[in-house]
This record gives sequence, C-alpha cells and structure tokens, in this order.
Amino acid sequence: MQRQHLIEILNDLLHPELFKDYAPNGLQVEGKGEISRIVTAVSATQNVLDQALALKADALLVHHGWFWRGENPAVVATKYRRLKTLMSGDINLIAYHLPLDAHITLGNNAQMAQLLAATDVAQGGENNFIWSGLVPPITVQALASHLEKSLNRSPLVLGDQTKTVSRLAWCSGAAEDFFEEAIAMGADAYISGEATERTTHLAREMHVPFLVCGHHATERLGIKALSDWLGENHGLECIFVDDENPI
Repeated sequence: MQRQHLIEILNDLLHPELFKDYAPNGLQVEGKGEISRIVTAVSATQNVLDQALALKADALLVHHGWFWRGENPAVVATKYRRLKTLMSGDINLIAYHLPLDAHITLGNNAQMAQLLAATDVAQGGENNFIWSGLVPPITVQALASHLEKSLNRSPLVLGDQTKTVSRLAWCSGAAEDFFEEAIAMGADAYISGEATERTTHLAREMHVPFLVCGHHATERLGIKALSDWLGENHGLECIFVDDENPI
C-alpha cells in the first residue's frame, strides 16, 4: 500500500481534524513510499524503534508519537538517537493521540467498555472523553482483580475496596482531572491510568473509589485494536510491540 493511501485510510477512520491535540496526528516523519509491514506500539520509544528496525518495518504506528507541544525542539540526545534510528531504516512514523482515545469502536475507551462488558454505555464531558456504563453489581476488590487479569497490571485502588458498584466511569491515560466530572455523572467508581496526590482524598471523601490502572496498560487497548483492524480490513502485516511501562 502507498503511504499516502494508508494515511488517508487512517484519517478517514479517526478524524484527527476534530481534535485540538498536543502533538501532530498522522504522518510525523516521512519514510519509504510503499508500506506492507507495520510495527504498532503505545509509544515511539528507542526500544520500539530498535525492534521496528530489526523487523524491517516500513512504518511505525503509535498512540504516543513525537513533537509534543512545549517540548524542546532541538534534535539532540534522546530525540537525535531516536530520529537517527528511524531514518536509518527509512521508517515512517505515524501517530494518533486523542483520536485513538475517542474512536467509538477501536478507541481506548471503547475497548475498555468491551473489556468491562458494560451495558447502557454513554459518553460525556470534554469531547465525550468520559465513558460510563453498567456492570452487574461487583465489589471494587473483585473489579480490580478482573482489571488486573485483563490489563496485565495490578491496579492501585484509592478509596473503599469493599464497596459494591455497578455504574462505572472511565477514561484511559492521564485522565484524573475528569474524576469529579465522572462523580457528577453518577459514577460509583472511576477507572483511569494515572492519579495525583489529591485524588486519594477526593476518592475517600466522595466515597467513590478510583482504580489507577496504568497509563500504558489502559492505552494498549486502542493501538492493538487498530493494528488488528488494519490487518483484517487492508491485508497489512501489523506486529504489536509492547514496551512495558509500569506508569
């Protein structure tokens, strides 16, 4: 497949033009014009780049790419080494950030809905990033155990682990700032990737547990789903590389 055709397919699917994002979505670094093998990953780290080079990938497709707003633009140190690795293999770097959080079927939050087997699923908040749904009544402790098995990461539970919950709200990644809004939407418990010091007190005082499941762990879901979709619908060889991250 030609590179431009792949970008058109991804843009038509993910609609990056709808988002005011923190980094460019789509093609970030141009490589070879024809693409047949794609390595996918959560983040474009040096370890992932080394594996993409070893696998002779034509493109690297990630959730967390490069060129974030406010970062030092100088191509030095880590940025230089990463770019040198990418260009030595003539590998395209393609990234979709917020569009891959938000997609209604392949996105991180849509995939979390499937993982939870949630019903009555709804969206709310900024850009509909907060998702909510119903599950059969379950203790927070049992919910944490299910998430640990599903995400391969032990959640940090803030608040009452013995509480029984059924209306869950969630947002992947660093979405702790949506916690109060999720509570206002009626959530019995909230699931996200990261939390701050104040989140503990809010969970205790509002009697709404917060399950901190890991930024990386909650955002494996979308890129893996997108990888499978490209293989099934467009015949591209897609290889997911998991550069494990405890955060």
